[in-house]
Amino acid sequence: MMRERQLGTVPGPPMAILFFVVLVGLVYTLIAGAAVRPAILTIGLGVLTLLDLLLFAGLFVVNPNEGRVLQLFGDYAGTVKTPGLRWANPLYTKKRISLRVRNFESARLKVNDHDGNPIEIAAVVVWRVVDTAEAVFQVDDYQNFVKVQTESAVRNLATRYTYDTHEDHTMSLRANTNEVAEHMKQEIQERLATAGVEVMEARISHLAYAPEIAQAMLQRQQAGAIIAARQRIVEGAVGMVEMALEMLSKREIVEFDNERKAAMVSNLLVVLCGERATQPVINTGTIYQ
Repeated sequence: MMRERQLGTVPGPPMAILFFVVLVGLVYTLIAGAAVRPAILTIGLGVLTLLDLLLFAGLFVVNPNEGRVLQLFGDYAGTVKTPGLRWANPLYTKKRISLRVRNFESARLKVNDHDGNPIEIAAVVVWRVVDTAEAVFQVDDYQNFVKVQTESAVRNLATRYTYDTHEDHTMSLRANTNEVAEHMKQEIQERLATAGVEVMEARISHLAYAPEIAQAMLQRQQAGAIIAARQRIVEGAVGMVEMALEMLSKREIVEFDNERKAAMVSNLLVVLCGERATQPVINTGTIYQ
């Protein structure tokens, strides 16, 4: 694989000064050329012009957070990242590569989740180029490569998780955003490693059911939430009843037979699980009347 390597270059300002000095010499030679033999004048003008062109062609500017990939007749010579005016071999071709942090937001993709429900999902990826040689030579167009591979990773990620779940041990796209984002970042990074790209952050920017099932899935989601809430209420109520019976028996406050225990359990469950406030009834007789 092609790896980035730094290329040493000459500082540009001294070479720019030399360029202007040669340019002044060229102008002076043209002005004072009347007193010089034509052959010598032609040779001098040719040498000075060629030297000036070489000096000018070798000058290039490197902006902050930018790299220049230099090639000589198709061969990779190296990368220059030192900002400022630089000078290198005039025969080098110099390709500009931005090293700045960039954002990419994928299109809203329609894909089936782990349960087979059609959903719409989109993601935002923060990335930057860290290896200019890989970005230029390993892939044809690294920006398009980032786009295609990101959307492919998002599609693959959506099929591994359900949109929503009410089970604590099951991860979902809606409930476990941080875990899903970390998984997505790792998968995108694996896909973009060959392009010299570093993924700094990846987040889901849009998540919804597809329009054709949105209403039905909303009702299903509400029903599932109600069932999950009722299950929690019943579990808590059973624990409270068990604790109450155990404490009454342990402190010997009152003794219950099986029939009265069943009646007490029934009454407590009605009180604890009912949606409305219960109406108290005072027993003025004995415990059996």
